[in-house]
Amino acid sequence: MSFSGGIHPKYNKITAGKKIEVATLPKKIILPLSQHVGAPCDPIVNVGDIVKTGQKVAESKAFVSAPIHSSISGTIKSIEDLPHPISGKPTKSIVIESDEKDEKIEMPKREYENLSIDELKGIIKEAGIVGLGGAAFPTHVKLSPPPGKEIDTLIINGAECEPFLTTDHRLMVEKADSLIAGIRLIRKILNVNQTFIGIEKNKPDAIKILTEKCTGQNIFVIPLETKYPQGGEKTLIYAISKKKVPAGGLPMDIGCVVQNVGTCIAVYEAVALSKPLYERVITITGRVADSKNLLVRNGTLVKDLIEQADGYYGEPKKLIMGGPMMGFALPTDDLPVIKGTSGITVFNDDDIDESRLTLECIRCGKCVQNCPMNLHPALIAKYAQKERIDEAENTFAMDCFECGCCSFNCPSHIPLVHWIRYAKSQIMKKRTKEKK
Repeated sequence: MSFSGGIHPKYNKITAGKKIEVATLPKKIILPLSQHVGAPCDPIVNVGDIVKTGQKVAESKAFVSAPIHSSISGTIKSIEDLPHPISGKPTKSIVIESDEKDEKIEMPKREYENLSIDELKGIIKEAGIVGLGGAAFPTHVKLSPPPGKEIDTLIINGAECEPFLTTDHRLMVEKADSLIAGIRLIRKILNVNQTFIGIEKNKPDAIKILTEKCTGQNIFVIPLETKYPQGGEKTLIYAISKKKVPAGGLPMDIGCVVQNVGTCIAVYEAVALSKPLYERVITITGRVADSKNLLVRNGTLVKDLIEQADGYYGEPKKLIMGGPMMGFALPTDDLPVIKGTSGITVFNDDDIDESRLTLECIRCGKCVQNCPMNLHPALIAKYAQKERIDEAENTFAMDCFECGCCSFNCPSHIPLVHWIRYAKSQIMKKRTKEKK
């Protein structure tokens, strides 16, 4: 089961067989107050305050937002503008110094079977849960379709098609029961009957475990062709249901909701264990001495995680937050991981060919053939270069989810995703102005 287009990069799942380890408690964390789609949070603590692990330290009154919690116990050392790990822009951030006690807020187990849908969504919102597949969309919003949007299908994304990363793979193998419990909670909230878990065939152990555990629960495991970007939300929906999300539309327009594996587990832990989202599993991989899957506290500095992977293997040339296809290059390892961080990938000189020259488009059509959204990436990029933003918008630039297939196969080495991303940012600026 698959979709049209896509590519077959080297997957390099170095850590696929490595069990999740608990990362060392960080001595300092940095919590940017924008870690999700939607309104940034405002601090509800002051410099000098003592906080506990799991304590809420920032929130927003906006519906599309998610509160942020301390991942360690200690002292608020500063609240200041610091570089955001993805955008690089100065972002208000809370810096907390650990007391090394890891004193947690009270997190009692909860009898949740009879909680109402509104109560469940309230718990999920208060726990600060966002999509852990990378998009970081607030989960309580995704579970609140507007009137008239009837949801009949829930799809759980266990494809994890991004090269190098294995966080979802390990979660499916090691935390299958928590995953299924989270799926059942989400299914209750959405009131759906059809539930599918999509997993690429390069994870046979996860497919076997979940197929056995889901028997009799009306949850169906769907083995998928190993092809990138199989885990893209719209491509996954088509591969499993053969439904197409309309241009400019959302999955809920065709009755679907997609949730990531890690998000489902976070939902279970919030509802059943009263645990806010202050830690997640992250793959540390590539040119490090000992690649690992680590359970990491939010706000931990990248350099501390590299150290726990026994340091760099050779001289690092490129440091990526995420994987090589959709991740973001970091200027330094002195930046924090955030809720949406699924991995840290390190490359050195052996992995990067700086001799490649960017040439003119030769109109070979490879970007069109490989685009899973059936777009014309070279044309959108050309419009962006020429500042013809209206034409880029009319060529469906906003339907691009920046998977990188076009750039990967471009024989002229044109940074197509870079230009499409620029076009999308200009389209959003234009739309914001038009609303005012």
